[in-house]
Amino acid sequence: MKLTIDQIDALKELINIGVGQAAGMLNEMIEFPIRLQIPEIRLLSPLELQNELKERMGKDPLSAVQLGFSGSFTGSAQLVFPTESAATLVSVLTGETLESPDLDSIKISTISEVGNIVVNGVMGSIGNVLNRPLDYAVPTYAEEKIEHLLPISQSHDDATVLLAQAHFNIEELQVQGDIVLFFDVGSFEVLLEAISAVV
Repeated sequence: MKLTIDQIDALKELINIGVGQAAGMLNEMIEFPIRLQIPEIRLLSPLELQNELKERMGKDPLSAVQLGFSGSFTGSAQLVFPTESAATLVSVLTGETLESPDLDSIKISTISEVGNIVVNGVMGSIGNVLNRPLDYAVPTYAEEKIEHLLPISQSHDDATVLLAQAHFNIEELQVQGDIVLFFDVGSFEVLLEAISAVV
C-alpha cells in the first residue's frame, strides 16, 4: 500500500502529538529535559520490518514494551530499543551507573514505564484526535531477538506495520528507539478512512 504525502503528514502529526505529550510526562520524571523527535515514518510488511530493525539495531536481542489495542482498529504498539540504548536511558532516568549490578533488575520496570507512557501517548492521541476510542491491554516487557518480538497474529505478510523512528535527545545523549504500530488486517484502512474524515 502506498500512502499519499497528506496521509504521511497526518500520521506523522498524530504520532508527534502523542510523543510530545509523552515527553512532557517523562520530563516530570527526571531533571534533564527530554526532546522526542520523529524524523520519519514508513509503512512496511512484517518481513521488511525485521530486515530494517536488524540493519539499524543489529542482531542482538532488543528491549521492547508492547501494548495491545482494540476498538475501531485493532493491533499492537511497541516501543523498541537496542539493548545498549535501553540501558543508557535507564541509567539517565534512575541515576544508576551502566556498570551497576542492579541496572538489569531496574531496567525492566523503568523501560516498561517509559514504553507505557510513549505508546499510550501515541495511541491516545490517535484515538482522541480521530474520535475513535481505544481499549488497551496491560503492557508487557520483552528482551528478544527481532523475529520473536513480532506479535503472532501480525507476523503474516498481509498485516500492516507502521514504523516511526523515535530519537530521544537527553542532554548530550542520543538514545534511539522505534515506535512500531502493528495493525490487524483491515484495521489500517479504517485508520486511513478516519484520518480522511478529519483532515
